[in-house]
Amino acid sequence: MIILKGVSKQYGAIVAVQDVNLMIPSGSIYGIIGRSGAGKSTLLRIMSLLERPDTGEVYYGINGDERVDTLRGKELLMKRRKMGMIFQNFNLLGSRNVAGNIAYPLEIAGMSQKQINRRVDELLDMVQIEDKRNMRLRELSGGQKQRVAIARALAAKPEVLFCDEATSALDPKTTRSILNLLRDIHDQLKITVVLITHQMGVVRAICDDVMVFDDGRIVEGGTVKSVFTSPKTEAAKELVYA
Repeated sequence: MIILKGVSKQYGAIVAVQDVNLMIPSGSIYGIIGRSGAGKSTLLRIMSLLERPDTGEVYYGINGDERVDTLRGKELLMKRRKMGMIFQNFNLLGSRNVAGNIAYPLEIAGMSQKQINRRVDELLDMVQIEDKRNMRLRELSGGQKQRVAIARALAAKPEVLFCDEATSALDPKTTRSILNLLRDIHDQLKITVVLITHQMGVVRAICDDVMVFDDGRIVEGGTVKSVFTSPKTEAAKELVYA
């Protein structure tokens, strides 16, 4: 479970996140949708502990009672290792092949080479690119690169998988395949998935619940069906009927 209480973040005169209260259930696929510049990525960075809120509190845990925004040093590092991140531009290491990219977080964690090799093989099978193990990134399609990024994000067996516009750079067919993969991974691992997007089709395809974010605030939320069939705010209507 992820709980945000009164979370705000400001950069100079720009208020990116304003007094956000949010609860994301454990094991759900939760969508956060909004137009470009709405503050979605800042909110994700706060939830994933890459940034601290200026005000407010962030909690994790089965009962949502573990405060994490106050963590420092080794405790913060260990908590971050329990989170996987997938980005629009893949964020892979061009100097490494497919297996090397997936192995990278495991090397940082100090695993033995035997353990790393076994885990890399498991992940290659999970994301269905076993035959790409030794290929260079320049030899891969966009969808294949995103599968490598997903495998790397899952390497350390995270409790939460954050996806920041993970399909925005992909064509519709590849987007569907990646969303199907994420759904299969969720069902297999029972992992919490938090998905940031500006694409209503992505939310409709994979999410259980959705929150509409606009101008740094939550303006609407509920099940995907309720928001799609009866949007109440102008921001939601613009996204649903676009």
